[in-house]
Amino acid sequence: MRARMAIAVAGVPVRLREIILRDKPEAMLAASPKGTVPVLILPNGAVLDESLDVMGWALDQHDPQNWLAARNATLIDQFDGAFKHHLDRYKYATRYDGADARLHREAALAILKELEEKLSAPWLAGARPGFTDIAILPFIRQYRIADADWFDNLEGLPNVQGWLAGFLQWPGFLAVMEKYPLWLADGQEQLFPATR
Repeated sequence: MRARMAIAVAGVPVRLREIILRDKPEAMLAASPKGTVPVLILPNGAVLDESLDVMGWALDQHDPQNWLAARNATLIDQFDGAFKHHLDRYKYATRYDGADARLHREAALAILKELEEKLSAPWLAGARPGFTDIAILPFIRQYRIADADWFDNLEGLPNVQGWLAGFLQWPGFLAVMEKYPLWLADGQEQLFPATR
């Protein structure tokens, strides 16, 4: 999701192959044996298989909204590291031996409480979203999805809740949530972002 948003904002066209992770194509695994998405194969044959790397690559090509200037590596690392660790064990506790979903939910919530103090504008970057917003918001969206009623009724996180609500209505997010035909079903690649 975050790689797609950066590609869309950069306006750098790529050929998109929509897949389902439970049915990974051999071509994807040949390019990136770790078997996660995204996988971006560059014209020179180099492979980027980390979403933050894809974001950086796209915005290095063209950064019309100056997203790279709003990159907080420390905050991104906290969400890609500790927050994601707790999110996975909260949302998918049965996949991890001995994981206590409630303890991991509370540990992730403590990180969100720290973030609450940093949010005073509509976005971390100010009036418009920036790199850090888009890098961490998908994780917070997943945290909310695990128990939306609980999250929406939390007290003490009005800035985080409002920020996430704004993200979920942001045209840039809605545009990348469009569904594409599965590549394995029809063998057709899609141009992304689509030209309109």
